Amino acid sequence: MANNNDIKVLVVGCGNMGASHATAYHHLDGFSICGIVSTGKSKEVLNDKLGGGYPLFSDYTEALAATKPDAVCIATYPDTHESFAIQALESGCHVFIEKPLADTVAGAERVAAAAAKAGKKLVVGYILRHHPSWEKFIELAQQLGKPLVMRMNLNQQSHGIMWNVHRNLMKSLSPIVDCGVHYIDVMCQMVRSKPIQVSAIGARLTEEIPAGNYNYGQLQIRFQDGSVGWYEAGWGPMMSETAFFVKDVIGPKGAVSIVAKEASGAGKSDAVEAHTKTENIRLHHADLNDQNAFTKPDEWFQLADEPDHQELCNREQLYFKNAILQNIDLTDHVEDAVNSLRIAFACDESVRTGQVVML
Repeated sequence: MANNNDIKVLVVGCGNMGASHATAYHHLDGFSICGIVSTGKSKEVLNDKLGGGYPLFSDYTEALAATKPDAVCIATYPDTHESFAIQALESGCHVFIEKPLADTVAGAERVAAAAAKAGKKLVVGYILRHHPSWEKFIELAQQLGKPLVMRMNLNQQSHGIMWNVHRNLMKSLSPIVDCGVHYIDVMCQMVRSKPIQVSAIGARLTEEIPAGNYNYGQLQIRFQDGSVGWYEAGWGPMMSETAFFVKDVIGPKGAVSIVAKEASGAGKSDAVEAHTKTENIRLHHADLNDQNAFTKPDEWFQLADEPDHQELCNREQLYFKNAILQNIDLTDHVEDAVNSLRIAFACDESVRTGQVVML
């Protein structure tokens, strides 16, 4: 039941993430949904799922004027993120926005500047930052010494609705930008060192996306401390499900890996629920005795707190609520979001030019 102290939220976009965030607002104390916006019928589907009764809109500007929200949740396609976010901020609203912050680096900087000017909170949907197992993965990686070698991918054998979603996304962004910002952010947390150069390759494996775009990409990052990382992402019905889920870090003292047998099984590559699964973390120690035999067995970590996708969205929204109510300083949060996007777009530039890009 809504009360006058609730944060009134306008939800814009009702796809996978928009529906999950709306579900969080529907169930969590401290929020009330004042309107749901989409251009198609997804708003009716979502409204029915939530029990009905929410005001529905097809036009974002009209919804913003009619509902006068305290906050706006933006989960639309990336080419609308900048304009929608700035409009909300200039209307005096806090903003929760799905990654990426914008579809250009300059656009992301403009959104960040608008939030600072308005004095409003801007939270970007980096869902892995709210996962205890990913936090543990990063913590263990930081104990492996320097330099680090970070190997990650998320290839998706998308079909059905997910292939529609991915084709629409690729009208404005490549997979290594849209998905890559998550894992670039993770790498930056692991090394805490300045990225200095990137190189990347890509391939267009289907004529169902615009000419000049690509649905498979692989990027490499070199950091100032000597650490290196690669990330690979591909979308489409042609993608292989062999080794599509790799999360592995190597350092002088050993290695740490996410071993997700269930989430990396056949048919799971385009399942949003599987993308945040960790299941097990394996820590390997490199110590040898004078016979060159390992002195310690591998350690396995299985955290009791393994939130599902909806629970992670709930935690993101609790963070958003606390940022608003407790006036949390989000300067670093926003700066990290802009920086990870800057790196991802440098990788995109490398694909298109065939050149190494210095940062």
